[in-house]
Amino acid sequence: MDFKIMSAVGPVRVAENVEAVKQKAPSGNMFETILNSAIDNINNTNSLLSDAENEEVKFAMGQTENAHDLMIALNKASTALQYTVAVRDKFLDAYKEIMNMQI
Repeated sequence: MDFKIMSAVGPVRVAENVEAVKQKAPSGNMFETILNSAIDNINNTNSLLSDAENEEVKFAMGQTENAHDLMIALNKASTALQYTVAVRDKFLDAYKEIMNMQI
């Protein structure tokens, strides 16, 4: 499940990513592949947040006057964070549902 933050995030794109995971992962390693993709997603989000913070500092210190790059970095970071939180929430919902199952 390759989470590319700014590449048309939506239900259709997520479905394509799930199919890609099924094709890449051997039958027993799907959980590992999904977990590694989630970790990559978190690292990518952290990188985008760091880039946005660096752009804010540059703009505040007057090292750049390009507000366009600042807004792009902020929007990328915001979208990445929203997507990461949504994935986390779905994961926690699934975990709670599994924990509520009766054996």
